[in-house]
Amino acid sequence: MRHSALSFAPQAGVAAVTTDATAPVLQRAITLTLKTLLADQKPDGHWIYELEADATIPAEYVLMVHYLGEPADAALEASIANYLRRNQTEDGGWPLYYGGAFDVSASVKAYFALKMIGDSPDAAHMARARAAIRAHGGAECCNVFTRTLLALFGVIPWRAVPVMPVEITLLPRWFPFHLSKVSYWTRTVLMPLLVLNALKPRARNPRGVGIDELFVKPPGQLGLLPKSPHQSRFWFSMFRLADAGLRVLEAYFPRALRQRAIDRAAAFVRERLNGEHGLGGIFPAMVNAVQMFDALGVPSDSPEIAAARRAIDKLLVNKTECSYCQPCLSPVWDTALMIHALLETGDPAAIQAARRGLEWLRPLQILDTPGDWSVRRPKLRPGGWAFQYANPHYPDVDDTAVVAMAMHRASMCDPALDFRHAIARAAEWVTGMQCRNGGWGAFEPENTQIYLNSMPFSDHGALLDPPTADVSARCLSMLAQLDGRPVMPGGRTPAAQALAYLLSVQERDGSWYGRWGMNYIYGTWSALCALNAAGLPPGAAPVQRAVAWLTAIQNDDGGWGEDGVSYQLEYNGYEPASSTASQTAWALLGLMAVGAADHPAVARGIAWLIERQGSDGLWHEPHYTATGFARVFYLRYHGYSRYFPLWALARYRNVKQQGSRAIGFGM
Repeated sequence: MRHSALSFAPQAGVAAVTTDATAPVLQRAITLTLKTLLADQKPDGHWIYELEADATIPAEYVLMVHYLGEPADAALEASIANYLRRNQTEDGGWPLYYGGAFDVSASVKAYFALKMIGDSPDAAHMARARAAIRAHGGAECCNVFTRTLLALFGVIPWRAVPVMPVEITLLPRWFPFHLSKVSYWTRTVLMPLLVLNALKPRARNPRGVGIDELFVKPPGQLGLLPKSPHQSRFWFSMFRLADAGLRVLEAYFPRALRQRAIDRAAAFVRERLNGEHGLGGIFPAMVNAVQMFDALGVPSDSPEIAAARRAIDKLLVNKTECSYCQPCLSPVWDTALMIHALLETGDPAAIQAARRGLEWLRPLQILDTPGDWSVRRPKLRPGGWAFQYANPHYPDVDDTAVVAMAMHRASMCDPALDFRHAIARAAEWVTGMQCRNGGWGAFEPENTQIYLNSMPFSDHGALLDPPTADVSARCLSMLAQLDGRPVMPGGRTPAAQALAYLLSVQERDGSWYGRWGMNYIYGTWSALCALNAAGLPPGAAPVQRAVAWLTAIQNDDGGWGEDGVSYQLEYNGYEPASSTASQTAWALLGLMAVGAADHPAVARGIAWLIERQGSDGLWHEPHYTATGFARVFYLRYHGYSRYFPLWALARYRNVKQQGSRAIGFGM
């Protein structure tokens, strides 16, 4: 791959001129968006936008306050209540994403939170919610995490929650279940939860609120959940037998052994508590940690617990009329992707802003902390970036690859920028995190013990962090961009193995699965960028199949869209969804990456973006286009509808202006 194949954009002071009749309109659209995004930059050089999940996170925040018995902030609760009411759908319940179907667990938590805040059960919206929940089988149909919360509040008995003895923290690494064999998010959520399950504390719940009315049958009679559709019948049966045995044996575990296990779990949490950035940097783990320390009798005003509690409040988006709690913060991801978009524009002010962003990112590289990933890679030096402001035990290869490519691209533009050491350490770490099959998981290598997803605890099916197409594509893009030469198919280099993996997981219809973005549009964009960076020509069969798929699923209005339905287990091919700015941009970037800028679908997509741009240069996108866990947790990055459309518009202008259809970078 020759990096000179694509300049950053017009040379400073030279207007963008193409033979395309829409060039002036295109440039105005770029300039308008750029003005807004440059104003979004923080004084220290970074960008961060809201990261929104479903109703469960703000509902759980409210319930956490009452679990701890803290004085409730009436104004904040009223504002969160407004948010919950606004997101209630016409059927009375709450979905997992905008426009999605009713979800019983989200609905039960939202109802519980609203009742806790003070909404009367007789209010019209509460009656509709209650009727919807009962019509869908009642609160007894909630998932395991919701059941655990209800058990902590005394709503249901603990026998309705799968047994997870805290003593599993003492198991040897060779044992079929070990905490190193699950994902980072599972580990950080589960460690404090094991202590809560062992101690079985009761929420203070000063207002004495309950939700028995949401159950079809008496909650005291509740048993365990049946097998989930994703779970293996054999393995689920084996784990259910183990659950039954543990219920009998747990009463006979020596007290000293239990205390040792509790101490081990608490020590794990303390080591990774991460100050005001929170355990794992994610809301569920942070809440479980605070509740664990409360159950252990640690004073709430102790420095480490007070900091852990403040970390949760930092996730609040506190607006006067409508507030909510975010699942985590995304400054590194937002900043790195924004830099790519700004560099694409070639605007002098944008390039200067990108440099400031890169200097903000430089010291956030994790160089000294061997995180949990080092259990399987003990000799590998750290060198990655985390998603959040700070999360030293849990960097991820996706953020790291995107940052490294941005630094490398900026250095190509300005040789005076010296990111060589940072890029080298990033490449060393990402390469070392590659799995045996040639792919990458986001946070863990070789996290592939699929049978564990059949545990009763794993009804969500997201216990693990196996290699995925989108993350692997990003890592391949980085390796290929840094090397600058075509990847030799069939070779033994990390890039060649990554290429083989990526080609092996292409779907029959030509697309690629998107683990962290929704869904096949995101995965296909990621893969096409990687294939181009690796040197596959536009005429290669995998590329042609992907181009045919992307152009075939374009909506009649010229945009692209896909929603959470695409993650259903019985998925049989693309199902139409409303066009969104971010997904339209991904499709365009994917097509342009492999030389298809002249395809009529691209011009139509560009027209869709321009026609729907607001007067502030932005796009209205209420849809959720990212994924936390397929089928159970989705995300709306408020930055996606900003920097991705800018990136696509600027790239289209550049390839049209230059006459060359080659893209010289990994993204």
